[in-house]
Amino acid sequence: MSDLPQAKGWYGRGYLPHFDGGEIPQFITIRLADSLPQNVLERWQEELAHDKITDADFRRRIEHYLDQGYGSCALTDGRIAKMVQENLLHFNGVKYRLHAWVIMPNHIHFLAVPKEGHTLAEIIHSCKSFTSHEANKILNLSGRFWFPESFDRYIRTYDHFEKTCAYIENNPVKARLCKRPSDWPFSSAHFRLNKDT
Repeated sequence: MSDLPQAKGWYGRGYLPHFDGGEIPQFITIRLADSLPQNVLERWQEELAHDKITDADFRRRIEHYLDQGYGSCALTDGRIAKMVQENLLHFNGVKYRLHAWVIMPNHIHFLAVPKEGHTLAEIIHSCKSFTSHEANKILNLSGRFWFPESFDRYIRTYDHFEKTCAYIENNPVKARLCKRPSDWPFSSAHFRLNKDT
């Protein structure tokens, strides 16, 4: 029997379902704890629980709200955004293969393929734990930095993979933070363009 962690398949940790399928691409969104008012989230969760909206509608609403820049937007602090980006890059090739990412003012998106022996839950926990501790140190704060639950969606086809990469890198443009994806300094689009300079 192997000592390696096994893919969990479907599991839940609160309101959202998660799928850990082993070495398959995953689109992950982690948001700040104050990025969405709790009463708004609870209302949408109630609608979801009573089939008044679909899971896709629920995710779209949250994405739209996040792009409005609600909350402290602590990730606009360049020290924190840089630290989060460096953390993502640090584990590229170790725990996962990182394909695309963006650090937005109140959330992050990334597309990664877990490497053998590393689960999706472990990757997310590791990212959130370290960066939360470091961000609170930088800000001289304590308490919850990230919202406890993250969003993840496994990638089904190559077309889905390409569209997800484009969505991630275009997020700052869509949120009217810059004109071109490569203009946003904490993103894979910017990183690719500037890695040799």
